[in-house]
Amino acid sequence: MRRLVLLRHAKTENDAPSGRDQDRRLDDRGRRDAAEIGGWIGRHPPLLDSVLVSTAVRATQTWEIAWEAMKDLVPQPQVEFLPELYAADPSQLLEAVHAAVATDPKVLMLVGHNPGMHELALMLTGSGDAAGRKELGDNLPTSGLAIFDFEVDDWSDVAFRRGRLAKFVSPKLLKQTSGD
Repeated sequence: MRRLVLLRHAKTENDAPSGRDQDRRLDDRGRRDAAEIGGWIGRHPPLLDSVLVSTAVRATQTWEIAWEAMKDLVPQPQVEFLPELYAADPSQLLEAVHAAVATDPKVLMLVGHNPGMHELALMLTGSGDAAGRKELGDNLPTSGLAIFDFEVDDWSDVAFRRGRLAKFVSPKLLKQTSGD
């Protein structure tokens, strides 16, 4: 079995001082939400083996803050920063997942952007948590986390409609359910 965790970057400022979209930084709410979701990840096994992060500032900040919140709870995963995750469509994101066959983690996380991450989550979903599927159908919000299980032995076998949505979490849902 393989587990794929999709994390959308946290809430950002509207415009970067440079004017470049890739340079947009997290705002105060984004920093709080990234820490909250990182703490949740750290308290809910299985643990991450490998993390692929977009090189956009908001994605790298999301990962760094989330990691800071979980690092005392979990071992350090292998982390790789990939420029191709910025503005990637679902097929490009799936290619990144398939490339994980080289390191073969059991649990892989992608930290990226909408619309690609939301579209990928919808396209991967074949079964799973009905309430989570309904929530995810509406949106993958900032700091939203979609966790999929695949009954495969190799990352190259991960395919659209073959994932089981194990859990969908967002800071808003965590507030509604008191953390779990």
